[in-house]
Amino acid sequence: MTSRVGLRLLGILLIALAAIQMAFHPVEFVGRLPNFVAPALRMNLGLDLQGGSMLVLEGQDTPTVKATPDAVEAAMRVIERRIDQLGVVEPTIQRQGTNRIIVELPGIDDPDRAIRLIGKTALLEFVDTGTQPMPKGARWSADGKTVTLPGPPPQPQPQGQPAAPRTISFTKKVILTGADLESAQANINQDGAPGDLYVVGFKFRGKAAKTFEDYTAANVGKFLTIVLDSEVITSPVIRDRITGGSGQISGGFESIEEARDLAVLLRGGALPIPVEIVEQRTVGPQLGRDSIEASLRASWVAVIAVILFMLLYFGLFGLLADLALGLYLVVLLALLSALGATLTLPGIAGLVLSIGMAVDANVIIFERIKDELRAGKNLRAAIGSGWNRAMTAILDSNVTTLLAGAVLFLLGSGPIRGFAVTLSIGVAVSMFSAIMVTRAFVDAAAAAGLGPQLARLAGRNGR
Repeated sequence: MTSRVGLRLLGILLIALAAIQMAFHPVEFVGRLPNFVAPALRMNLGLDLQGGSMLVLEGQDTPTVKATPDAVEAAMRVIERRIDQLGVVEPTIQRQGTNRIIVELPGIDDPDRAIRLIGKTALLEFVDTGTQPMPKGARWSADGKTVTLPGPPPQPQPQGQPAAPRTISFTKKVILTGADLESAQANINQDGAPGDLYVVGFKFRGKAAKTFEDYTAANVGKFLTIVLDSEVITSPVIRDRITGGSGQISGGFESIEEARDLAVLLRGGALPIPVEIVEQRTVGPQLGRDSIEASLRASWVAVIAVILFMLLYFGLFGLLADLALGLYLVVLLALLSALGATLTLPGIAGLVLSIGMAVDANVIIFERIKDELRAGKNLRAAIGSGWNRAMTAILDSNVTTLLAGAVLFLLGSGPIRGFAVTLSIGVAVSMFSAIMVTRAFVDAAAAAGLGPQLARLAGRNGR
């Protein structure tokens, strides 16, 4: 075996070891000491495999703001910030059409809470109501000129007539909004009354902090009403000048979780347009596990079928191609894991399809080698000529597949993009496997004196 072939095999071995470590992490380092653990595939699972929730949100027009594509894009950024604070691993947030947003939350533990946080507009306003306190639950109208008060009407209604809501004329005078906040954090107020045990502390940024200080200094004894999405949370009286731009909201939160939810909304910012949930689908973890098991069975059947076909039809050449196929699978999984790709059911389909395409290049090469052997060339010349002649066909077929994968990724959504990612990466790796790895194995076999066995593929003795 020549030193050049040996170096190529050594490089392939190093690539294989690195890929195994990236994909399965069998070795973990404690300080500088290696620690061997049971290998396990480290990859994010999609909604259809892990379980979770899928929401379709639709932007709504208002008298002041339209659900334009720009407004929908801005809403997507706000939703993304909110979801990030929920700790969801690899959520999918993408636009559908002109005014819809698809949100996929794989593995989420509390989908109802996520729905509450995602769909709430969360426009926080600090309103000057002067000497007029506002009860909790009072709502301003869309034009900000009238307030509907909670509770029954002051006068009983005639039988059979619906109760008319109590309204008063009161123009909303906004001092600051949630956009001026620097931070918001849920806290427990140990000194508070039972109804004010849980609070949300906040701090204004920059000029807003000075505005807040000046306003509180000039309005001691008056009411500063805190409003969320046009509904009054609390209406405290200003006792003294508030310096530093800090304060707290004590809106009668029933739990620390409720206070945390408001803090998440405030940190994420307000949605520029209201959104409505038009579709909701939940995938249970058991269904996800069943899908994984069925997909793995199908994948193993496909891999075994491909391996057996190559062995039976191409003999030793097929065995070498199968070894290269094993390396191909490990490298592909390593790349998907390193890129943080999310594996979905269509992604597994793309993976299985790419396995067939990986040996397709080997089939073309081996048939070209058989043609060269039948033409009377010796084995080494036939290998070199066969690989060179096959390159054009291999590149043409794989480049067109990559172009199709790029189109699916750019124009598709959700699972379609997962299919495109695994297919495209698989095709790229298969080209490396067929052109570099299988060639190194074949050259090594020829150099090791297995030329007659390789040449017997075409029904003649090797030279």
